[in-house]
Amino acid sequence: MAGARKRRLKKKQTISKKVEFRYRGYTLEELQKMPLKEFVKLLPARARRTILRGLTPQQRKLALKIKRARRLLNKGKEPRIIRTHCRDFIITPDMVGLTFGVYNGKEFVEVKITPEMIGHYLGEFSLTRKPVQHGAPGVGATRSSMFVPIK
Repeated sequence: MAGARKRRLKKKQTISKKVEFRYRGYTLEELQKMPLKEFVKLLPARARRTILRGLTPQQRKLALKIKRARRLLNKGKEPRIIRTHCRDFIITPDMVGLTFGVYNGKEFVEVKITPEMIGHYLGEFSLTRKPVQHGAPGVGATRSSMFVPIK
């Protein structure tokens, strides 16, 4: 019994190593060097179909802003936040490290792109609905509080 416990403890200790990011077996550097047509083949069906159908004018404009920001980042300058209403844009490897202001219907929510976000839509990280936060119950909320004098 004690031997099994020791083996379990050793397993837990070895699991805590830092794992490098991989998307479908490729590292981030490999994904960034890969042409878009090759990357599209790795995406799930819905995202792949979206890209293969072509970009809308709004998405093309955003793609140009991303290219400009990527050039600034390669020169060592910090690019500004890219503000956009385009929530249906799929996150690609060249967007990693950039910060976007994604419109949620009321304000621009800052979204810093990390490698784990690749393949998702920008809108998934800018929620459009607030979670409900209930306050305290008022007078008349329960039967016992119905007849409490207010004064």
